[in-house]
Amino acid sequence: MTIHAQALLFDNDGTLVSSLASVRRCWTRWAVEYGITAEEFGRIELHGRPAAEIAADLLPAHVVPGAVARIEDLEVEDVPNGGVSLLPGTEDFLGALPAERWAVVTSATRRLAEARLGAVGILPKTLVAADDVTRGKPDPEPYLLAARVLGVDPAHCVVFEDAPAGLQAGRAAGMATVALATTHPAHELAADLVVEDLSALSVLVTDAGMEISVRP
Repeated sequence: MTIHAQALLFDNDGTLVSSLASVRRCWTRWAVEYGITAEEFGRIELHGRPAAEIAADLLPAHVVPGAVARIEDLEVEDVPNGGVSLLPGTEDFLGALPAERWAVVTSATRRLAEARLGAVGILPKTLVAADDVTRGKPDPEPYLLAARVLGVDPAHCVVFEDAPAGLQAGRAAGMATVALATTHPAHELAADLVVEDLSALSVLVTDAGMEISVRP
């Protein structure tokens, strides 16, 4: 199977980098600080959603702004503690792409995303973060904004995601989707193509665009 594209749009956490250990540490501490029980916390979908939406699911509205600022501080402070690492295939795959033809589209704030990306040496020319949109994933707004910034028709974009919420956002934006089974089992991921991680893929850059295929 070969997927043709003019632009590639990547989620960050769980797609390009691994930050699960950091996320668990920081959100567990945060939940304790705000008196949230393990049962309450366990009912919430954490991965692939903006912190503001997660906090709003768990806390009274007047507490949410301070709680969101707190989790951002915790996660940024955790980055130097081994809070993030490159996932297999990330460096080679991104290294093969023209800088103006790909973007990182994350549910993290810009401050947190830049801290995590900087820690592993990823410097995207285009970054769409939670601060840039009014509705986060699974809404298509983040991916549609990235396509607009890159000047590419959404129908010619491919989304790379590890979380159901992100894949839903990509589909809603009218984009092809590639799921990476790094944080969720493959059977939970609805996408045009499902692979283990970016190391399973190759990309060929041509004058006409990019061709993504599964390595033999």
